[in-house]
Amino acid sequence: MSSAAHTILIDVDTGIDDALAIVYLLSRPEVRLAAITCTAGNVGARQVALNSLSLLELCGREGIEVAVGAEVPLEIPLVTTEETHGPQGIGYARLPDPAQAISPRHAVDVWVEEVRAHPGEITGLITGPLTNFALALRREPELPRLLKGLVIMGGSFYYQGNTTPTAEWNTSVDPHAAKEVYAAYRGMPEDKLPVVCALETTERIEMQPEHLRRLGDAAGAAEPELVLPEQPEGLRSTSSNPLVACLSDAIRFYLEFHRLYDQGYVAHMHDAFAACAAVGRTPFSTRAATVDVETDSPLLAGTTVADFRGLWGLPPNARIVTGNHPEACFDELISSVGALARSLPGGQPRPPAQRREPGTTADG
Repeated sequence: MSSAAHTILIDVDTGIDDALAIVYLLSRPEVRLAAITCTAGNVGARQVALNSLSLLELCGREGIEVAVGAEVPLEIPLVTTEETHGPQGIGYARLPDPAQAISPRHAVDVWVEEVRAHPGEITGLITGPLTNFALALRREPELPRLLKGLVIMGGSFYYQGNTTPTAEWNTSVDPHAAKEVYAAYRGMPEDKLPVVCALETTERIEMQPEHLRRLGDAAGAAEPELVLPEQPEGLRSTSSNPLVACLSDAIRFYLEFHRLYDQGYVAHMHDAFAACAAVGRTPFSTRAATVDVETDSPLLAGTTVADFRGLWGLPPNARIVTGNHPEACFDELISSVGALARSLPGGQPRPPAQRREPGTTADG
């Protein structure tokens, strides 16, 4: 039995908010990160792995296994979203190539072998498309019983989608995988059902300039970390703290993306909320429901539907987060990530702030 209070196996498509989720988990002394598995989504799967390895090294946590899994969805072509997360998936941040190699194991092997070896100990956290986990379930249908728990960032229920009018991004990338995962949990005891962090609560986790200033303060920065709407797009952080600079540069891109689509100078930290929820360090409430995913309709593909009233006559297969507390979540993220940043060796001062190179666009 692991001595850690929480052992997490995280499946990501890193991704700006995935990056914050990973860094947050690394900042928690009671959390053991068993492995990071990577799927295509925000960017291609191998770029996801490189981003994740670089973040581990930035945080001084080399040695955690990072494995590549599915590079395409189960049945439909891959769509990525560099316009949202930048060409490498981490906005304006520039990370050096990692020294650690990608694992020789496939992500599906990691899921199956690690969970079999540690039954009842591992909590799965999936912040990207559900492709890897669906493939792992095909290999080992007992995963829902062998896992301690599962937290999924995905879906939108009676709430506007962020990819189509009815579909959320992670689910829309691979709706067939999502459908298989929810089907696998039908009939499970309620305490084993996945906790689903959908858009109606994750979009409440709106990071704003003040949060980045507070993060710099928590990290012990000598100067305030200012990421402001009136600044030129593409301006880079001058923080001498390498973690603060990385997160600031990544999140600035995300703020600009949301503003471009008339959502304000904010950044929805979907995955960071899911990470806090997975380790029980932010308050939230859930409601059991039967979830299914539309895969056939061109108009509604990727739509998640929740039956809260038993109208389908089927048992629940998910616990959907119905309430959360953004202020408490940001207090947790800022204090914990700030403490990690403060503990790291200070990097060299960043290059002078600069504008985006001519010829590039707001979507990177």
